[in-house]
Amino acid sequence: MSSQTTPHIMMVRPANFGFNPETAENNAFQNKDVGLSLQEIKTKARQEFDGFVEQLRAKGVNVIVVEEEEKPIRPDSVFPNNWITFHNNGTVITYPMYAPLRRTERREDVIDMIKENFEVKRLVRFEEYENSNQFLEGTGSMVLDRVNRIVYACLSPRTDAKLLDEFCHWANYKKMEFRSVDGEGTDIYHTNVMMAMGESFVIICMESIPDSSERKALEKMFSKTGKEIIDITLEQVNSFAGNMLQIQNRQGDKFLVMSEQAFKSLRKDQIQQIEVHTQILHAPIYTIEGIGGGSARCMMAEVYLDEK
Repeated sequence: MSSQTTPHIMMVRPANFGFNPETAENNAFQNKDVGLSLQEIKTKARQEFDGFVEQLRAKGVNVIVVEEEEKPIRPDSVFPNNWITFHNNGTVITYPMYAPLRRTERREDVIDMIKENFEVKRLVRFEEYENSNQFLEGTGSMVLDRVNRIVYACLSPRTDAKLLDEFCHWANYKKMEFRSVDGEGTDIYHTNVMMAMGESFVIICMESIPDSSERKALEKMFSKTGKEIIDITLEQVNSFAGNMLQIQNRQGDKFLVMSEQAFKSLRKDQIQQIEVHTQILHAPIYTIEGIGGGSARCMMAEVYLDEK
């Protein structure tokens, strides 16, 4: 039986976190000039990471921490959800990445480490598509309704329509694809920046979807699958209010995990809407957000495999 949430979260502790000019080409959330030295950035990123993990573990979540290697330098390794997904039928899928610097984040030793404690039945690799410049960056590109087996995806240079079909074939999902743009009319690079799927709710920035027929199709599907729509603004998207993940602890308590910045951007009525469905957990990760252009959801790769 599929579940939308899991108590098992894999996270990668950064060794050389920093600004990646390759990803900045189409990630409007990255900011290079933060007035810190490279060493200060690395130290602050590790402190934010450790504080985040501590908060999750204090709530009873099983956090599997992978230590990043010093070499090669991987500035974005703190965002593992882009290169790997773990599914409840025992499948592990690895993905083709847009930025060459990020492709070294795919690590066989990490997969082997997961295999020690979880049942892996098959490994599906999509990275060969990098040779033809086709990309699909895991649960950055795709927001999954795991219970209803629907993948939501806004197409962009990092989310290829044909590869989306390939994922649906392997994972037995159907797709809802659409276009989402920022205030300047530029394609939003990852779906998980503008929407987050919960068990009984969906957080989404409807104003980022210019096509009214696509908006209506999404609303119809959310209604059909019993999801209350919690609508956020483009301004809130810029504060990472779309980059959230609902998880659970080993006791089955549910939490919507987000950054402190995202939480502070929410209105009282939105917080009340969320708290009808789930508890809120937020952590300060300002350095990681500002320089890496990703937030809380990007830092967590959910493990849905069966435990050994």
